[in-house]
Amino acid sequence: MARCIMVQGTASGVGKSLIATGLCRLLMQDGYRVAPFKAWNMSLNAFVTPDGDEIGRAQGIQAEAAGVPAHRDFNPILVKPKGGLTTQVILNGKPLGDFTGFAAPTFVGLAHETAAQALAHLKQEYDWIVIEGAGSPAEPNLRDRDMANMAIADLADAPVLLVADMERGGAFAALVGTLELLEPRHRERVHGLVLNRYHGPEAVLESGVREVEARTGKPFIGILPYLPELYWEEEDSASLAATEAAGSGRPLTAAVIRLPHMANFTDVAPLQAEPDVAIRWVQTPDQLVGADLVLIPGSKNTVSDLHWLRRQGLDRAIVAHASAKGATIGLCGGYQMLGSRLEDPEGLEDAPGTHAGLGLLRTVTRFHPGKQTTLTCVIGLTGLVRQWAGQQPLEGYEIHSGRTDLEPGARPALRVTARSGQSVDEPEGCISQGRSL
Repeated sequence: MARCIMVQGTASGVGKSLIATGLCRLLMQDGYRVAPFKAWNMSLNAFVTPDGDEIGRAQGIQAEAAGVPAHRDFNPILVKPKGGLTTQVILNGKPLGDFTGFAAPTFVGLAHETAAQALAHLKQEYDWIVIEGAGSPAEPNLRDRDMANMAIADLADAPVLLVADMERGGAFAALVGTLELLEPRHRERVHGLVLNRYHGPEAVLESGVREVEARTGKPFIGILPYLPELYWEEEDSASLAATEAAGSGRPLTAAVIRLPHMANFTDVAPLQAEPDVAIRWVQTPDQLVGADLVLIPGSKNTVSDLHWLRRQGLDRAIVAHASAKGATIGLCGGYQMLGSRLEDPEGLEDAPGTHAGLGLLRTVTRFHPGKQTTLTCVIGLTGLVRQWAGQQPLEGYEIHSGRTDLEPGARPALRVTARSGQSVDEPEGCISQGRSL
């Protein structure tokens, strides 16, 4: 049976995912077979497994760090907010449906049963399981609905590392306060404290470390430095402002539309890692001024976000930017918005009907029930993609609703050579006339 260790945090965004990923890698390098696990993940950033199942992207990256294929058991419950109080629930890699008020006792019971089954499978197959919590374990109002933190530590009988973020301030108070609010039996599960993203010499922390250890009886087992060169993909869009600040002063600017239902915004992370590119998150037309690139990311509600673009006046600003030969890219839902029209006869995205796109690409999107989740290989047909990759296929994955087809005479950007291991020969993506990637 696998041994387990769990990483919890004093809040969202303190570095749980990164630390769990590092532990996966360290244990793998020591010769162990390691699996990541996050019972309950609320995120719009998703990953496709080799079996075509959908899990949180963080667990997909942790699987890569552990050197094992991603599996639905690594994240058996993925919750994707759709707006308001409605969320899509992915259970064991497949959409269960859209729910409002899903934290009802019946659903909590189902979540615990599902997590227990997944964890039992992993314990049979691996030497170590590195478990990641969600948010904070010290939420008294959510204690009876815990599906991610101490309830999972109990299920796995796992010791807990508690992480606080020095960069945001108040880390010592957050650690003491979190431990104070935990029930005594769960306080005993915390075996060590970790300070993350610290700027400066460790000696400056010595008196604070001694006092917190004396107050809580818990040892500090790690002080991790702030690494500005580490471009880690965030799960929470609340952290995006930090990516914009990190790139200030760079010569090129990529204006990324911050859609209300933005999904898989981690697709933008490679741009952030470029030393010459600054990211600017945009919600109004005036913020596009001076941008070298305008990028529309993916969306969980494509049609709703298209209507939002129009209400903001961003549709006209994007078209004007492209008409002036400004580089413009759409990813996933953003790509669908750039087309001629989006057809939704069953009202899966919004009110039933046909919705005009921005008209920059000659494509038509038709929404239909179900979701495509596949591993995909493509070859670049033109421009920089072909120059970079040549005729070597690029491997990735698709997660989307509906199908986007090229209109007659449209120029495809890519050609799909395989989906989920099956050879195909299909055009993919689109380039406007007179432009190259």
